[in-house]
Amino acid sequence: MASLRRVIPSLVSKSVKHCVLSESVVARMIHSFSGSKDYIAVNAICDSLRRGCNWDALSTEFGSVELTDFLVDKVLLQLKEPNEAKRALGFFHWSAKTKNFEHEIRSYCITIHILVRARLLMDAQALLESVLKKSMENVSRFSVVESLIDSYEIASSSPLVFDLLVQGYAKLRMVEMAFDVCCYLNEHGFSLRLKSFNTLIHVVQTSDQHCLAWKIYEHMVLTRSYPNEVTIRIMVSCLCKEGKLQKFVDMLDRIHGKRCSPSVIVNTSLIFRILEDARIEEGMVLLKRMLQKNMILDTIAYSLIVMAKVRVGDLHSAWEVFEEMLKRGFSANSFVYTTFVGAYCKVGNVDEANRLFQEMENMSLNPYDETLDLLIKGCAKAGRVEESRIYCEKLMERGLVPSISTFNEMVKAISENGDIKQANALLTPLLDKGFLPDENTYSNLINGYGKQGDIQEVLKIYYEMEYRSISPSFLVFTSIIRCLCQFGKLEEAEFFLRRMKDSNVAPSEKIYEALITGYIEKGNKTRAHQLYNEMLLKGLKLGSHVVNVLK
Repeated sequence: MASLRRVIPSLVSKSVKHCVLSESVVARMIHSFSGSKDYIAVNAICDSLRRGCNWDALSTEFGSVELTDFLVDKVLLQLKEPNEAKRALGFFHWSAKTKNFEHEIRSYCITIHILVRARLLMDAQALLESVLKKSMENVSRFSVVESLIDSYEIASSSPLVFDLLVQGYAKLRMVEMAFDVCCYLNEHGFSLRLKSFNTLIHVVQTSDQHCLAWKIYEHMVLTRSYPNEVTIRIMVSCLCKEGKLQKFVDMLDRIHGKRCSPSVIVNTSLIFRILEDARIEEGMVLLKRMLQKNMILDTIAYSLIVMAKVRVGDLHSAWEVFEEMLKRGFSANSFVYTTFVGAYCKVGNVDEANRLFQEMENMSLNPYDETLDLLIKGCAKAGRVEESRIYCEKLMERGLVPSISTFNEMVKAISENGDIKQANALLTPLLDKGFLPDENTYSNLINGYGKQGDIQEVLKIYYEMEYRSISPSFLVFTSIIRCLCQFGKLEEAEFFLRRMKDSNVAPSEKIYEALITGYIEKGNKTRAHQLYNEMLLKGLKLGSHVVNVLK
């Protein structure tokens, strides 16, 4: 052992001297042939690296050689074979550390290609992360992927390099850029492995960027990178975090009649989202792709196509698809019926919507809460108040409550029909079931009681709002002030005007007009003029008919 310790330094010393001696000759040659200077330097450096010269020897011999991007790239490419990949990496680091050479993105990319081809993946990943951080300072967002594609052929690289690139972006949490790069690669004829997509979706999902996760999943299917169990597990987790898993499970139970697999739930959810965004054509392309790969069930596909046809306003085609569905032996379902009910309610054909609901009941199809919600709103908009109220009661019997917009539409219709007490009576049991009214709900009730001249109820509704910590909006203040002015309650109206100002809600011309008109009718032109001057200071204009009375 002792003898070995004496021999090794001697051998190392001789090796270094040999490198320096050889390179001294080369150095003289470099200076002698200026026209071939870069090429001679490239060959000399590569020869030295192949002989195993260390950094000190390289620095001693090539200290006077000025490194350029051209020279560096040529050295790297001469060492591109897998058996020389470590030499290429050594030169890359030596030139940066010893020669203080600042590598361009291209030299990073060539080195990364060489390392990937040699399966030195940890080294390649480290360089990728470095160049991605460096690229943040670059003007072009796609500088790294562009350079990797540009140098792909000359480095005899492998598509794996692009998987590592996307995984690198994911590791650095640059997920939006990672997805943009996925799309860029696809446009340039490169496809990623499923593992890369799963890595990216996982990082996106854990960052709660749910919309982006679904975009990536859609891109996967479109580019024929079909999901595996890992992908589906990630997307189910995404559905859970969004709070939408139960919604789609229930929807599919009603379409298919029994519990569907996680993959069908995920794929249905994707198609549904696309159709909800009114991207009908994209949804149909994706649906066709899924059917070809048995990623979705026929019954579900038919139901979604009906929905798509209805969304574009083609009810005739929607019915044709539904009839074809029935002819092929598939059963009708609540989802399709609800889609048609919504379509007819939207165009004001309440009779047809009612008929379809009755047909559902006759077929023992369980309507959604959405089915009844659509009917409540549809009947209310059509002025069929009693039918709207009956549907609302049906919904409540099931322990459910209408949406706020639907209830507000019903209250508005009841108010216009002159029976605001009925609307208020419906609100009480809804509140007990957890219904949360909004400012529009109270504004409609105030308007309804105001029309009947029931000031006590108007004030009662306002204070109920305060009790429920609902801040009165411009709409509510306008309703209550105009109502009070209408019945000569000017002191109370001014009280709410002050409340309005204190709440930083700016009064409108209509509010001032109601107050000024009220004071003129009471013979108090002094206060009317004060309010008029206040209006002018705020840049508001009074109606000419009121101005003429003031003069």
